[in-house]
Amino acid sequence: MKKNMGTVDKTIRVFAAAIVALLYFTGVISGTLAIILMIIALVFIATSLFSFCPLYPLLGINTRKRE
Repeated sequence: MKKNMGTVDKTIRVFAAAIVALLYFTGVISGTLAIILMIIALVFIATSLFSFCPLYPLLGINTRKRE
């Protein structure tokens, strides 16, 4: 797995996941919408931890700085 996510990209994903979690635990979102958004939030966290997004190679995107 070649890393393809930059720091800004990872930060935005973690922030979005935190917002979804906050909305869920405060009861603002519930039901099917909450489940779908929480799954997406978990995917965002996982991709941020591994610095790899499986969709990026398919779309030709790489937000990581060149070394």
